[in-house]
Amino acid sequence: MERGWNPDDRAASATRAARRLTGRDAIRGEGPSSPGCRLPRVGPCGCPGPLDRVFGLVHSESAVGTSGAVRADGAARSPHGSPSPPLAARRRSKEQNVQRATRVTHSRPERRHRRPGARAALASTAALAVIAGSSLLLAAGGDASADALNLLQNPGFESGTLQGWSCTANSGAVVGSPVHSGSHALQAVPAGSDNAQCTQQVSVRPNSAYTLSAWVQGNYVYLGDSGTGGTDTSTWSTNAAWNQLKTSFTTGPSTTSVTVYLHGWYGTGAYAADDLLLTGPGGETTPASPSTAPPTTAPPTTVPPTTQPPTSPPPTSPTPTGPNKHRLTGYWQDFDNGATDQRISDVNPAYDIIAVAFANATGTPGAISFALDGTLSSKLGGYTDAQFKADIAAKHAAGKKVIVSVGGQNGTISVSDAASAANFANSAYSVIQAYGFDGIDIDLENGVNSTYMSQALHSLAAKVGSGFVLTMAPQTIDMQSTGMEYFKLALATKDILTIVNMQYYNSGSMNGCDGNVYSEGTENFLTALACIQLQGGLAPSQVGLGVPASGSAAGGGYLSPSVVDAALDCLAAGTNCGSFKPTTKWPGIGGAMTWSTNWDASNGSSIATSVGGHLHAMP
Repeated sequence: MERGWNPDDRAASATRAARRLTGRDAIRGEGPSSPGCRLPRVGPCGCPGPLDRVFGLVHSESAVGTSGAVRADGAARSPHGSPSPPLAARRRSKEQNVQRATRVTHSRPERRHRRPGARAALASTAALAVIAGSSLLLAAGGDASADALNLLQNPGFESGTLQGWSCTANSGAVVGSPVHSGSHALQAVPAGSDNAQCTQQVSVRPNSAYTLSAWVQGNYVYLGDSGTGGTDTSTWSTNAAWNQLKTSFTTGPSTTSVTVYLHGWYGTGAYAADDLLLTGPGGETTPASPSTAPPTTAPPTTVPPTTQPPTSPPPTSPTPTGPNKHRLTGYWQDFDNGATDQRISDVNPAYDIIAVAFANATGTPGAISFALDGTLSSKLGGYTDAQFKADIAAKHAAGKKVIVSVGGQNGTISVSDAASAANFANSAYSVIQAYGFDGIDIDLENGVNSTYMSQALHSLAAKVGSGFVLTMAPQTIDMQSTGMEYFKLALATKDILTIVNMQYYNSGSMNGCDGNVYSEGTENFLTALACIQLQGGLAPSQVGLGVPASGSAAGGGYLSPSVVDAALDCLAAGTNCGSFKPTTKWPGIGGAMTWSTNWDASNGSSIATSVGGHLHAMP
């Protein structure tokens, strides 16, 4: 979400958003690329956060990235300074191995050897074995080249080209400096709407274990795998010196190819990568290049997700939050950022759920607090707590729900252990009681820990009792597969979850449930990505479409209300679809969300009138 952001804040916002990537966006009305934000704070307001995950998916503030992988911070090892003999030998080996490889007939690209000095030592004690699959294995007394079975093509970019690799928006190039070893390396430059993702498809074998590593440097660099048929993994670091990222995965029973990827984060500067290594059993053939452009972040390349919905009965607590079956949610800005300033009483009656943005972190781990913004109060002629509470009560009388939103781009609230989970639940309950809120919205842009946040939310729901409302506003990258922390959180709280209003903006291109790539700002983007959640285990009533209220409310992804209406029809009834048409109809689709009621008011209330009217007329 975005908390009072102006266009000049974009670069700063993107950097702050990247922290969550331990992961996407909201601020107190702000986001790295959302002109509607004043203090960059990612979230439903339309601000991408590094992530999301992306992936900064979360877990432990100090050690885990958004996808659950351990952060590589502090593990950097610079090759500069006084190179040791092994390093010098390794640099030489990059070219030497290519030369040796050219003397061997095989069908795969050359692989690189790193073990320094191995050639002379092994010549007197062992035989040279040619390994089919693309690499040479020098063996003597059990010693072997560290990357003898490297399955990647052009892993050190020594061809001087991007052979074997595909980078989004022409963001990648092969350079002579900086390099980790040899003469070349990859350098890619993220833009405001592109994270410079470079990918390679690799043949693998089913039910097999693989290890992936790369040497990288840059503000935010991510390494991961997708389409594994099991649990996709990723890791990341932020380090100006060369440091090694490493992860591992196991393929599923029918997986024959995976995608390896690197990417940076939106507008945070160039990153470099070199000496990638993927080890494990090689596949039968080298996969063909993808027929569509690769996504801009790390989505699965197989039809996602494969996880089946839970077999337990559907939840009973998050049923109707008002008289309407399909709900319209809007974020109310507790700050002034150029959009129309509003009291709660000014919010258009078409909004069924009003999310007050935002609660703030305190000095206690996991704890939150809330207070009306002084500047906003002054702009409204002295909006007091008493008036605010009275307005909430009036919305209740009209059948509406008012909740408090936690997080946003600057909302660095961390729930990573049992103590912070208890602090979150207790403090949130106090805020809910003090103002009369009906529940809470989770818009954490700095990462979530699905285990402890789920624990905190269940505790809070038990305290609040019947009528508890729980909504979430993850970024698109957070919901690409069921293995990502935000998706895991949604499934873990399904019994108390009202709706997930994913932010379909400030995203760039993403994979849909059919494995194809779709661009934001289109109907296909809404329907094909919603399909992932609907296939991944969420009930149709728990899936909503989050869109910006105007072009000023977000940095990208705005589309006319009529397109949103068409997407809702497509998902619910299979009508008015774009080129993507789901094979299933979900007549109980949850609804839509917008950032924000304030920007909607500034834009003639088109979301409230068109989308709200359409939702409430749907059967």
